[in-house]
Amino acid sequence: MSTLSQQVHEALKALLPDRMSTQRDLLDQHGQDESFHAPYSPDVVVYPVTNEEVSQIVQLCAQTRTPLIPFGAGTSLEGHIAATQGGICMDMSQMGQILEVNVDDLDCRVQAGVTRKQLNAALRHHGQFFPVDPGADATLGGMTSTRASGTNAVRYGTMKDNVLGLTVVMPDGKIVRTGSRARKSAAGYDLTRLFCGAEGTLGIITEVQLRCYGLPEAHAVGVCSFASIDAAVQTVIEVIQSGIPVARVELLDAAQMQAINQYSQLDYSAQPTLFFEFHGTSASVVEQSERVAELVQENHGSEFTWAVEQEAQNKLWQARHDAYYAARALRPGASGWPTDVCVPISRLADCIQQTQRDLVEFDLLAPIVGHVGDGNFHLLLLVDVDKPAELEIAKIVNDRLIKRALSMGGTCTGEHGIGYGKLAYMELEHGAAVAVMASIKRAIDPLNIMNPGKMIPDNVLKDEAQ
Repeated sequence: MSTLSQQVHEALKALLPDRMSTQRDLLDQHGQDESFHAPYSPDVVVYPVTNEEVSQIVQLCAQTRTPLIPFGAGTSLEGHIAATQGGICMDMSQMGQILEVNVDDLDCRVQAGVTRKQLNAALRHHGQFFPVDPGADATLGGMTSTRASGTNAVRYGTMKDNVLGLTVVMPDGKIVRTGSRARKSAAGYDLTRLFCGAEGTLGIITEVQLRCYGLPEAHAVGVCSFASIDAAVQTVIEVIQSGIPVARVELLDAAQMQAINQYSQLDYSAQPTLFFEFHGTSASVVEQSERVAELVQENHGSEFTWAVEQEAQNKLWQARHDAYYAARALRPGASGWPTDVCVPISRLADCIQQTQRDLVEFDLLAPIVGHVGDGNFHLLLLVDVDKPAELEIAKIVNDRLIKRALSMGGTCTGEHGIGYGKLAYMELEHGAAVAVMASIKRAIDPLNIMNPGKMIPDNVLKDEAQ
């Protein structure tokens, strides 16, 4: 049953008569992301199309103390969109316009509901692209809100490196613009970075100004395997230290490679394997590939297989593209619990190997994929949720993984974000700094209506309020 007052329902009907819904299946759809975590459905879903409509909805929420949860494509992995206290889900899908492309300046402005694939389809006509590529076709608003990343962060950075400015509707309904189109500024607090990664807890992002990049003249990809995780990671460290501008470097462990061979009928060696991608001129990608091949050989890797022709590249990358579905196929019927951490690259091999020992100890199947160039790796814990003992084991392994990463100077999440799935680790990672975050939250959103139950633990918010 809806917990919203009749006043709120009537106000929404007046504002958005044909762009709101209380249909049960739609509510449930908007309370469940792609995570392992329990869903929480909102009481109503609304579909604004302008900044002004967003502002009016936010003002209504402030007047009635109604929780408000932004929704992009629903592809988050830590329960970001779960309406843990009910309320209004604001679906941004109808704010899907590319507002401007400034070709000479290599930047663009989009509404929050534009997806990365839609943007890149438009930019391609101008010989440009936007590089941040989380696995799903997420919206640019959601990617900004979660400070998303992807396979080519080692070359192009994450969302925090590629967002120039924002339009944000504040918790009182005011519309503010942060940043500018300038490539640098020393003017004032960096509000753009404050909202980038705030997960909708400080305001609703409605527009994003983004950096663009010229499409590279040429690509090359390469694949090689190693006898150990240590050797694979050491190779990547040496590649980075050598200044070779790799665009992507992915690590798949032996379990993941075995899964791919079974799923895709391939014959890769079931060993830790690196997948590289290089961008540049036709001559430079060959030079980069040859230099990496030398480093692979020095670290006793297998023959470095590389290609510059598109068909051959696609064949080499197929294994990486199939990784998720290949892992799920290892245990049909099981649920997949995705989790990630990030550590300094010098500690990456040790972190992965200790985690693999946990998997052996608890007899838990969880293939590993890593964006090894920046120390980030993912586990997909394959769990039968109908077996409480097995679920408890998965929780123990996840807890050990996170605490291990923190002990190594890392973070509980390199890409997925906090949501409510990793809320319990915020104080462990940030200590007294969480109280500072809570002070910011309370100053900007004193009614705690913006995506409540995320980012800041409730006990910290209450302590700050006293």
